[in-house]
Amino acid sequence: MDKLPVKPDDIESAAKIIGGAVIATACNESRTLGGICGCRIWLKFENLQFTASFKERGALNRLSALSTEERKRGVIAMSAGNHAQGVAYHAKRLGIPATIVMPVGTPMVKVENTRRHGASIILAGHTVEEAGPVALDHGEAHGMTLIHPYDDPLIIAGQGTIGLEMLHAVPALDTLVVPIGGGGLISGIAIAAKALKPDIRIIGVEAGLYPSMYNAIRGEHLPMRGDTLAEGIAVKSPGKLTTEIVRALVDEILLVTEAEIESAVAAFINIEKTVVEGAGAVGLAAVQANRPLFAGRNVGLVLTGGNIDTRLIASVLTRELAREGRLTQLSLDIVDRPGQLAAVAALLAEAGANIIEVSHQRTFSDLPAKATLLQLVIETRDRAHLDDVLAKLSAAGLDARCD
Repeated sequence: MDKLPVKPDDIESAAKIIGGAVIATACNESRTLGGICGCRIWLKFENLQFTASFKERGALNRLSALSTEERKRGVIAMSAGNHAQGVAYHAKRLGIPATIVMPVGTPMVKVENTRRHGASIILAGHTVEEAGPVALDHGEAHGMTLIHPYDDPLIIAGQGTIGLEMLHAVPALDTLVVPIGGGGLISGIAIAAKALKPDIRIIGVEAGLYPSMYNAIRGEHLPMRGDTLAEGIAVKSPGKLTTEIVRALVDEILLVTEAEIESAVAAFINIEKTVVEGAGAVGLAAVQANRPLFAGRNVGLVLTGGNIDTRLIASVLTRELAREGRLTQLSLDIVDRPGQLAAVAALLAEAGANIIEVSHQRTFSDLPAKATLLQLVIETRDRAHLDDVLAKLSAAGLDARCD
C-alpha cells in the first residue's frame, strides 16, 4: 500500500473536502436480490447523486485543488458523460469555466445534462480515447487544466470515498463488486477498503466487449469492439496509475455479456424500482452470472450511475420480457380464407395468451398463393406458459414457430 500513488490518508482528506457538497448516498440491503443470488447484497446508490453518478466525487476533489490562476483559465475534460456532468456541475458551482470533449456517440441525455450545467461541449471522436487528444490540444491552446476522468491521484482519492462510506455503513461487507472502465473507481475503493479491512475481496467487472483492464492484468489480447449498453466503462486503454493499483489490490476481474447487463438493468427497475445505466448494473450482472463465487458472502455493489435514455430503457425491458418468455413473436402458416385468424385467436384466448400485434404476409413469402404467413406478438406469464400455448397450437394442427 505504501508504494501506491494514492494513500488511505488521501482518501480521508478527499472525504473532508467533498463533504457537504456530495451526497453520502444510502447503502441498503436488497433482500430480494440477495435471495435470488444466494448471498446478502447491499447496494450503494450512487445513481442518486445530483448528477446521477459517482463521478462528481473525484471531479470536486480535483477541482478543489486548483490554484486561483488555474480557476480563472478554466478546465477541460474528455468524457462519455458522467465525468463530464460531474466536472461541469461542480465547476459551475465554484465559478470555474469548463469545456468538455465528448465522443460523438454519447447518449443525448448525458450531452444535454452536461450542457445544462453550463459547460461548453465539443463532440469529437467515437471513444473517450479518441476524444482525449482533442481535449489536450484544445486545453493547451487555451491554457486550461485537464481534469482526467480516471488517471489522476486526486480523482482516484475522490472516488475512494465510496469505499469508506460503504464499510462505515456496513462493516460486515466481505466482498465489493465494482465496475471498471479506466479504473479510477475501483482503484480508490480498493485502497480505502483494504486499509480498513485487509482481507476484503475486491472484484472488478468489465463489459465483455471492452476487457481492457482484464487484458492488461492477465496479459490477454481479447478484442475490444462494438456498442455496449455499458458505454460508461467502454474504455480501450486503462490508466497507468489505475493499472498499477488494480494489479496490487484487486482480487479478480470478471467479464459480463450484453444480455447479462440488460437483465441486471431490468432487475434493478423491476425489483428495486431504481434506474441504473448499463455501467452501473455490471456488478449485479457479474453476481448473477457467477453465483457460486459469491454464495454466502456479504456483497456490496456500487450502482455507479443512472444516466440512461428512456428509449433505451424501454428497449431493455422489452427484450428482457422476450428472454423470460413473456413476450414472443410467433409465425404460423395458415390457409388464406375467412375465419382462420379468428380460429387462431380463439385458441390463444383459450390458452390464456394475450395478442399484442398481428400481421399477415401474403407477398414476401415462399408459401403457396392460397396460404399466408401469420405473424403474432403474444404476451404470456412466463416460459412455462409459453410452452403450454405452443403445445395447444400444435395439438390443433398449427405449426407455430418462435422468431
